[in-house]
Amino acid sequence: MDLTATSPGSAAGRVERVHGPVVHLSGLTGAVRFEYVEVGDERIPGEIITIDRDRAVAQLYEYTGGLAVGQPAWALGHALSVRLDPGLLGGIFDGLLRPLADAPEFLGHGGHRRRTAERRYEVEPLVDVGATVGPGRRLAALRGRPEPQLYVVVPPHVEGMVESVVSAGTIDASDTIATVGTTPVTAISNWPIRTPRPHAGRRHDRVPFLTGQRVLDVLEPVAEGSSATVIGGFGEGKTVLLEQLAKWGAADVIIYVGCGERGNELADLIGELGELSDPRTDRQLLDRTVILANTSNMPVMAREASIYTAVTVAEYYRDMGLHAVIIADSTSRWAEARRELASRTGAIPAEQGYPADLPSSLAAFYQRAGAVVTSGGHDGTVTIVTSVSPPGGDATEPVSAHTQRFVQAVWALDRDLAYARHYPAVAWQRSFSRDSGPVARWHAANGDPDWAARRARLQSLLSEAERLQNTADLVGLTALPTEERLTLAAARLVSDVVLQQSALSANDAFCTLAKQRSLVQAVLDVHEAMQELGRAGVPASVIEQFDFGQLVRSKDETAPDDADGVDGTARTVVGDLRRLTP
Repeated sequence: MDLTATSPGSAAGRVERVHGPVVHLSGLTGAVRFEYVEVGDERIPGEIITIDRDRAVAQLYEYTGGLAVGQPAWALGHALSVRLDPGLLGGIFDGLLRPLADAPEFLGHGGHRRRTAERRYEVEPLVDVGATVGPGRRLAALRGRPEPQLYVVVPPHVEGMVESVVSAGTIDASDTIATVGTTPVTAISNWPIRTPRPHAGRRHDRVPFLTGQRVLDVLEPVAEGSSATVIGGFGEGKTVLLEQLAKWGAADVIIYVGCGERGNELADLIGELGELSDPRTDRQLLDRTVILANTSNMPVMAREASIYTAVTVAEYYRDMGLHAVIIADSTSRWAEARRELASRTGAIPAEQGYPADLPSSLAAFYQRAGAVVTSGGHDGTVTIVTSVSPPGGDATEPVSAHTQRFVQAVWALDRDLAYARHYPAVAWQRSFSRDSGPVARWHAANGDPDWAARRARLQSLLSEAERLQNTADLVGLTALPTEERLTLAAARLVSDVVLQQSALSANDAFCTLAKQRSLVQAVLDVHEAMQELGRAGVPASVIEQFDFGQLVRSKDETAPDDADGVDGTARTVVGDLRRLTP
């Protein structure tokens, strides 16, 4: 049962009222909440959201112009589901996973009945006839494509003996790969978008989700299977930062959701993603990306469903034993769709007109992130990274405030940093990570026991410098004691060497953990040497005039993994610095 079903169910009714994308229906005896419906002569797809005896209110996912009172409606007996198959990678879809390449204009109807051409796969069976298999067991591997390695697995709730299995070769997506018990299994499966896919359990060990962006990996890290949000206004660099996470993040599969953004901006983004080279395969990054494009001119209710569609797709690839990341831009537009739906259904408004269930809806979405052991016994993760665009940059508005309660990391952007061309414009003062403890333990167990201490020293230096800068603004820099002036100088070096990173630099767009460690340690060593000189009587003005350009340039002049090159430059700079005399 899926979104493409067209035959009416036993429960038939009629349209009583049309209010934009919300319709009131009668006669749907036995219908249940979140049941999939088709409404009107054009069979517009929708979903029941409230029920009162034999009357129901449904939200529709296409334009409702021309829909009239008295037209028929059908409840099809199953929840709104999407059709999943391995060939989603590289595709561009709307919020209901309908391929945009084949979908009709959104002023028309019937897109739910359109299918793409049948895909063909080269398969290699992984089980034998007579084997007993359960949910999540890998039945076949799909060959003939670049990374990631994809599999066909036993669907949830299916188990038994393998009665037949296909031979190695090329098959259509709808061909039976194996028969488990009496159930034929194909490469295609369907799943209701609002129901989490089952797994065997959550993993307790935490591995950092490496982004290659120093300000995130060093100061505000996030773990695989965790959640994070980027909070920032227009022009502060959200899109570029999300692009960097898509390109360099430690994920096998990327699900990019354009949720309510302007159509021209999303078109430009898709074009840019199409031009990005995948550092893993040297092919297009789109080859392992699924794009859900639900722009502001598309049906608003499909926007509301798009993030559930995205997490369903991510869980589908997670169940193959892959690591998936969802990048959703932005959940503010998703929340606005929820607010519009609430106003049309007469729900009592809460903060700023948002529905009262906004916090629970956000929590339910972010809860579907996780590092799990799949039903088949493999490790898989879903990491969720969203963006929030608060009106006027007010991070206390409801969407921003509630999101910060449920995610594990917040990366807050700063307008002043962005206007000063400091990218990524992440304001470390307003950012935080609840995953720093588990990530520190991972680093300690993997050859870097000093990671937490370096992070703490860096944060202490930045915090002290921020306090001193306020004083310097009042009394002037030269009025500060030498030690405090040198702290401010070291903090500027942290900003130049560690926190700033150019997305356009071949050497600096991505930074390995080893190079990150060397750059941070270099700055801390320089700070220590500066303080020693200050205590020895060297004037602060002399130390401030020292040329640190060689260290600043090292991040661009050394390869992304060249930690030894940074270490050599740091030794040279510290040595030259120590030769300063009073």
